[in-house]
Amino acid sequence: MAIKRNKRLHPEIPTSSLSDIMFFLFLFFLIISTLANPNVIKLTLPKAKSNETTNKDHVTISVTEDKLYYIDKEQVPFDQLEQALFNKTTMLNDKVVVVRVPADNKVQDLVDLMQMGVKLKLNFVIATSK
Repeated sequence: MAIKRNKRLHPEIPTSSLSDIMFFLFLFFLIISTLANPNVIKLTLPKAKSNETTNKDHVTISVTEDKLYYIDKEQVPFDQLEQALFNKTTMLNDKVVVVRVPADNKVQDLVDLMQMGVKLKLNFVIATSK
């Protein structure tokens, strides 16, 4: 009686080095993402003893020393700022706005922005540096 053995060849792909490569790629992208700054407008922010970080991207208004207004790195004239802010917040469905105002600007500049936020029923957060 002849007994047949089932010797089937199973093709294998060596994947032992794949996990090393994935680990190095993960580290690379993690380091690069922490170095990338979403706001490239250079401002000297007011100082605070303690500050909290937000892990969610919100709409950002930046005001330079020359009173140039930016909504998420896009320059907007002051007279069109309220409408552009309304359009941006309704598009993203986000009521939180981060305000980045230089430390040496007048308080009136900040109050003008806050009045827009009250009119549009938005929550404004002032960005500070530690």
